[in-house]
Amino acid sequence: MQTTDTVLMIEPIAFGYNAQTAKNNYFQVNSENAETQEKALREFQIFVNKLRDKNINVIVVKDTLEPRTPDSIFPNNWVSFANDGRVFLYPMFAQNRRDERRKDVLEEVENQGFNIKEISDWSIYEHENIFLEGTGSMIFDHDYKIAYGSVSLRLDEDLFRKFCAEIGYRPVVFHSFQNAGNERLPIYHTNVMMCVADKFVVICLDCIDDESERQKVTETIKFTNKELIEISEKQMQNFAGNMLQLHNRKGEKFLVMSETAYKSLSPNQIQNIEKYSQILYSDLQTIETNGGGSARCMLAEVFFQHPTKNLKTISNP
Repeated sequence: MQTTDTVLMIEPIAFGYNAQTAKNNYFQVNSENAETQEKALREFQIFVNKLRDKNINVIVVKDTLEPRTPDSIFPNNWVSFANDGRVFLYPMFAQNRRDERRKDVLEEVENQGFNIKEISDWSIYEHENIFLEGTGSMIFDHDYKIAYGSVSLRLDEDLFRKFCAEIGYRPVVFHSFQNAGNERLPIYHTNVMMCVADKFVVICLDCIDDESERQKVTETIKFTNKELIEISEKQMQNFAGNMLQLHNRKGEKFLVMSETAYKSLSPNQIQNIEKYSQILYSDLQTIETNGGGSARCMLAEVFFQHPTKNLKTISNP
């Protein structure tokens, strides 16, 4: 199934600008002050309430003061939960983000009724300075078992292909860029420039500078018979690619995004999206500005349910 009705979210306790990630995240702007954590927490809580009001199941785990993890609000980079009971842990570029991997977070997911059968730990590649930052760097089309990946310091192409072979998905590899100052620089995460839903794909094709790669991505989307909804690079800079489709317990579909992203969309784009999904948006301005991530980055999908017996094993690739 392409969508889930359950997400894991990490409540911030010391959110702020992370200089380590800003080295290659050109969305980040340091506007941190004494009120940043308070504002981020308020944005987080309102967002959680909006999701729950739509009958979407939200598992909230609070961050801890020590060790300091200013980006913990973005859990989808270090963990993902597959519908076969596997949990994947990913190698992270920034050293202070590696501390976000917490055993108690996984335990809380289990406490909520989900059965972890195996933990597949890919974080060992950090020792080789090779990174693959979860569903930030990889965009999955679960219906067609396709994974899209834009190469960057946070997505190593060889490791991406190895991971796809492990889970049985076909990799679609390309390079995407954004204007940052006077330079054309790699986009740090694939999920800021594209979103795959059940019946459509939102993508900034203008970010794929190589014509042959752009054609390959376009043809792959057409193969899946999903409507291609194109956004501009300016809209991408406003997090219009950083969206996630979810469903609720009634089966109703929602495309989740920030208020910044929503306001950047044209009436025609909104109309095209609403043919398939309701739109749910929330103000995340403090989080977006200092963290360089938006709504999708805050949501780690949980795809598996109804435990039978805990047969947890730990494996390394």
